[in-house]
Order: sequence, then C-alpha cells, then structure tokens
Amino acid sequence: MGAGLSSEEERQPLLGPALGPAPGAVWRSREAAAAALPAAAPGPGRVYGRRWLVLLLFSLLGFAQGLVWNTWGPIQNSARQAYGFSSWDIALLVLWGPIGFLPCFAFMWLLDKRGLRVTVLLTSFLMVLGTGLRCIPVSDLMLKRRLIHGGQLLNGLAGPTVMNAAPFLSTTWFSADERATATAIASMLSYLGGACAFLVGPLVVPAPNGTSPLLASETSRTHIKDLIETVLYAEFGVVCLLFSATLVYFPPRPPLPPSVAAASQRLSYRRSFCRLLSNMRFLMIALAYAIPLGVFAGWSGVLDLILTPAHVSQVDAGWIGFWSIVGGCVVGIAMARFADFIRGMLKLILLLLFSGATLSSTWFTLTCLNSITHLPLTTVTLYASCILLGVFLNSSIPIFFELFVETVYPVPEGITCGVVTFLSNMFMGVLLFFLTFYHTELSWFNWCLPGSCLLSLLLILCFRESYDRLYLDVVVSV
Repeated sequence: MGAGLSSEEERQPLLGPALGPAPGAVWRSREAAAAALPAAAPGPGRVYGRRWLVLLLFSLLGFAQGLVWNTWGPIQNSARQAYGFSSWDIALLVLWGPIGFLPCFAFMWLLDKRGLRVTVLLTSFLMVLGTGLRCIPVSDLMLKRRLIHGGQLLNGLAGPTVMNAAPFLSTTWFSADERATATAIASMLSYLGGACAFLVGPLVVPAPNGTSPLLASETSRTHIKDLIETVLYAEFGVVCLLFSATLVYFPPRPPLPPSVAAASQRLSYRRSFCRLLSNMRFLMIALAYAIPLGVFAGWSGVLDLILTPAHVSQVDAGWIGFWSIVGGCVVGIAMARFADFIRGMLKLILLLLFSGATLSSTWFTLTCLNSITHLPLTTVTLYASCILLGVFLNSSIPIFFELFVETVYPVPEGITCGVVTFLSNMFMGVLLFFLTFYHTELSWFNWCLPGSCLLSLLLILCFRESYDRLYLDVVVSV
C-alpha cells in the first residue's frame, strides 16, 4: 500500500499532540509508527452532529449550481424560439460550465489557504450574481442573450468548488467510516441538480419541436418566454436563499478534528502539484476518470439534441436524462456506503461499474444505428440503455474521489480533486466545441461513449491501488 513515487518521510503525517505522536516526530517506516503507538494519545477524534448541517448546505449549493448549469439543454428548442438562440448559443450555454473551470487552480489555492467558509461564500456569491444577471428585464433580445451568457459563465465559475471540495469537507468533518458516504452525498447532489433540470424545464416550458405541435405565433412565443423567465426567477430565489443560509452559518472547521488524517499536516500548494504531476499512478487513474466522465457530461448536456433525430420528444428526453442521473446518484451513495463498511475495495467497485458502463453505452450506440444493426429503437430501449449508462458512470464519481485522495495522500483533497475535475471539464469542453461545428452529425458523439468507457476500464485494470490515508486512521488511531 505504498504511495508510488513518494518518499517515506513525505508520506508520514505530522500530528499534533492531541491525536498522535509528539510534535516533530517523523516516522521512517510504518513499522516504526506501529512500534511507537503506545506513546500516542488515545482516541481517534471527535465528530459533531452539526456536520450533517454543513453537509446539507454544501450539497444544496451543489444542487443549485448543477440545476442552473443545465437550465438550457433540456429546453433548447424552446429557447431558440423565445430568445432566437442558434445552435452555437445552445452549445455555448452548456460550454460555460467547463469554461468556468479555467480558473480552477485559483479556487484550489483559496480552499487550501483560506478554508471552506471563505471559498463556499465566494462560490455562492458568484451564483447569486449569475442567476440575478439572467433575470434583468430587458426588451432587446441581443442584450438579453448576452446577459444570459454572462450569468451562465458566473455560475460556471462556481463549479470548481462544488465539484472539488466534497472530499475536503468529508475529511474535515467526518470520521473514517463516514468519509466515502459524505463525499458521495456532497458530490452527487450537483449531478442531481442537473438531473432536475431535465425534469423542471420540459414540464414547465412547452416544447416547439418536431415531436409536438409547432407554436409559431407571436403569442405562443411570448408565452414560452414568460415561462422560461419564471424558471429563471425561481432559480434566482433558491440561490439567494442558500447564500443567506451559508452567510449565517457555515463554519470553516470543527473545534476538534474527527480523525487522525484530518489532523495531519499536508503538503504545500506547490509541492502538491509536483507530487501529482510526477505520480504516474495518479495520472493513470485521473485519465480513467476524466475521459469518460467528460464525454458523458457533454453528451448529457445536449441529450435532447441527440435524441431529436430519433423522434424522441423534449419531455421524453428530459425524463431519460433525469432518471439516468438520479439512478446514478442513488447507486453512488449506496456504493460509497458499502465502501465505508468494507474498506480497500475501491478498485474492484470501479471495475464492476465500468464493465457495466461499457456494455450499456455500446447498447445505446448500436440501438441508434438500428438501420444497420436492426436492434429495436423504442422508448423502452432508449430509457433502459441511457439510465443504465448514467447509473454506472455517475455512481463511480465518489469512488474515484476517495481513490484519488488515498493514492496521493498527503496531498490536500481539494487540490487532488481539482486537477481531475479540471481535466474532465476540458475533455467535455473540447467535445462540445466540436459539436458546435458538427451538430448536424452526432453519430461520432455516440461512439465516443463506449470508446471512453472501454479505455477507462483498461486503465483501472492496470492501476495499482493504495490506501495510505486509511492506513493512518486505522493503525495510528487504534
């Protein structure tokens, strides 16, 4: 269970007197650490009931960010008529999410230096500005479109925190046997917000596409625009409420750390990047996460556009997207809870999940080529293949996060997950960029799904897992 290219000295924590050896003690080997355990103070740490409130606030913030990000994809045909959006506009509205990850390293530095409270407050404030900008009442459609794009960009800038800080929060507030569960809840709620956009948008806003009667009159267009603005105002209200709650109560850390790992000293910001970029095992597993999850996120963001040629209505596409992400969230939390009970099984869980993802994505792609494969193209088959794909891929996210942290410990959790989510969003951004130029031919996009899942499966199979952080908690705290 070594740390690959890390040295023994760097891998060992420097603990305060309350939870470990005397200050300044640096273990040269694990055997030395085990031999000196009687000198350590008893007790693995303390957890507080308020940790669930902190988790709830952070998770709801992630939920709102995902909801705002995916506002336009499920209702892209309605938005075209109401605001005159082009295919480029629709793709760019989704693309602002990965673009918002460009300053990801600045948010990682802020999280490492200033902690959770300052970073979360800045994130929620950016969301308030973004959702408020979209609600400014102007009659000029060109100006309105620019305001909407600006609002989506500001919301995208909130993405690095809600996507990266979940493992940092779970380590800071939760004990070792609750960390994976807390990470799953905090990270999955962002995806659940995106799923609810598939549900809310198409149910509230009429769909003027080829699968429903065309609403071409000026009155109908005004009605659609009014309903879209109702959704925008509602999202603005939810974000303002969450910002107020965060401002009133969101502590940076508990009075006492919940585990030995939470009390241990981590590497500096600069040394963390050097460690990550020189660790081939980390780079391998980072690509296994970034490529398929980036492809799937981009594919989900334009799911309505992909399914329109198959004569699937906007409402049906919304339900498919909704259940695929909801299923992934439920299974992801269940898998994380299982990982908390049976430790050291993260690689095996990922192998099972990506085997299923490869099969289900291949089924979906071949079904869309029914003229060649003669597989039945029905609503049932589309529902089944898309939902299974979402379940397998989305449920792997918290498992990946925990494996990242274990692999490169003592690199801070926020920096580790920031690097991998940055890579994932870059892959997503590149795909959406190509989609803006090749939106009339989407078969290549469908083939990216099984290809990326198969590549990830092979990378995971070759990966050598390690659990340095878990070792610290289990051995030193006993």
